[in-house]
Amino acid sequence: MTFKEILSTLKQTFSDISFEEQQAEGLMPFVVLPKEHLVAVCSYLQQTEGLYFDMLSCITAMDLGAEAEQMEVIYTLYSIPYNHSFCLKIRFDRNTSSEILPSVPSLTSLWKTADWHEREAFDLFGIQFEGHPDLRRILLPEDWEGYPLRKDYKEQEKYHGITVQYEQD
Repeated sequence: MTFKEILSTLKQTFSDISFEEQQAEGLMPFVVLPKEHLVAVCSYLQQTEGLYFDMLSCITAMDLGAEAEQMEVIYTLYSIPYNHSFCLKIRFDRNTSSEILPSVPSLTSLWKTADWHEREAFDLFGIQFEGHPDLRRILLPEDWEGYPLRKDYKEQEKYHGITVQYEQD
């Protein structure tokens, strides 16, 4: 199935959802949908005959910066029996340092691979995944301050007495 055919099926099934179709030159086309519909749409993509996206290949997060005041999570799905893939994104408001972390639904109930992918996005971007069974840091120590891949990240000077930030001459 092509991207257009999959998108057409989604638009027919979820007629109340606005799907924003995009494609950057040379990149895989993707669709942007509201985060509140993520679980329903992904469940449909996973369980529907002819689609059967049985593999969550990747979850990637991006901080679009303070100017855009948004972050996004990108999901790449693959169907092994049908040999097709699909990419979707959700965009949401980023927080400022004084607010609670941004939150999106977890997909661990659909794909077990979401577990580590979501933990990585939490660890590096500070995105909470609602319903995740064990959301904790996976790459950095539990007591690390901040989220290093956020555009507003301020590197701490010391960690347990070890200098982690050096002044450049």
